[in-house]
Amino acid sequence: MLKKFLRAGLLGVSAVAATTLPAFAGKPNIVIGYENNGADPYMVTQGQGLFQKDIDANVTMKFFDSGPAAMSALASNSLQFMCGLGIPPFVAAISQGLPLAIIYNQERYTSAAGIAVRPGAGINSVADLKGKKIAIVQGSQASFELATFLQEAGLPFLAVRQVNMSPPEMRVAYTTKAIDAAIVWDPVFDALRAEGAKVLTTDADLPRYASSYNVCIANTHWVQAHPQLAAQFVKALDEGVTYTKQHPDKALAIMAKQAGIDEKTAASELKGYEIFSAKDQLSPNVLGSGAGVADSATTKTLTNTAAVLLKIGRIMTPLANPAKAVDSRVAAEALK
Repeated sequence: MLKKFLRAGLLGVSAVAATTLPAFAGKPNIVIGYENNGADPYMVTQGQGLFQKDIDANVTMKFFDSGPAAMSALASNSLQFMCGLGIPPFVAAISQGLPLAIIYNQERYTSAAGIAVRPGAGINSVADLKGKKIAIVQGSQASFELATFLQEAGLPFLAVRQVNMSPPEMRVAYTTKAIDAAIVWDPVFDALRAEGAKVLTTDADLPRYASSYNVCIANTHWVQAHPQLAAQFVKALDEGVTYTKQHPDKALAIMAKQAGIDEKTAASELKGYEIFSAKDQLSPNVLGSGAGVADSATTKTLTNTAAVLLKIGRIMTPLANPAKAVDSRVAAEALK
């Protein structure tokens, strides 16, 4: 990313709604950051208190309104895990040398994210975005997505008038006609559709090796020092996935409550994800295992995302070894 943007992402933290649990003597303190990405199994883990149940530590949850906003906390070690994070802010961080790794790939976006346009804005194709105002969380997954979609349409990245704003701000801007389009994810993507927005394209149009994922990341030094706690964290995530598969109706009710949406919306949003379990992490379609990590879909997506972000000036340094930032060993340990 541009240094100007990266400074904003690393210093402009807007974390809110931290909930601190009572501390118990002798246990380490762990802070887990998260975004509201709508209905996904992470919300089941959180809603059922599985992090607190499975992790032998004092666990605190902390909400962030976007991935870039969490980077400062991760860089300062005041945050041990971050979930619901898109690939671009992660790529920006590791391109700067931050010791971070993906330890769990939660899900791949299909129809739960994309470009929503305002009817009457004269936008019927991606090519029609030229000169239009599009809302975007700059530096988030949307930067990679927009660049990819524009490239496929033969448009340069700067051909569109990008307006940097948070997802909640996009809803207001859409209703006041301050923007022509938005590239965003659920629940705001779903909310814009409910308000009459036309879906121009979704993340389902992106290939698996250059796709949009929500991932959980951690400081590699911390994981090396606390491997059992990291494995317990992954176990809690996996229990949320298992519960979602075994009790879909109950899981949807939990997700809806956690995400602040109704169950019908939650069901629609969940269909827009390809969900991954702890076992799935070891597949080449997710993180991979052993030497296969280098050729996994997640690692290839890091490579392709970095290439796009470098081309459009969002990062200044190419990734030397993307596979170093993908660690499936935690999931392997959690499965034992």
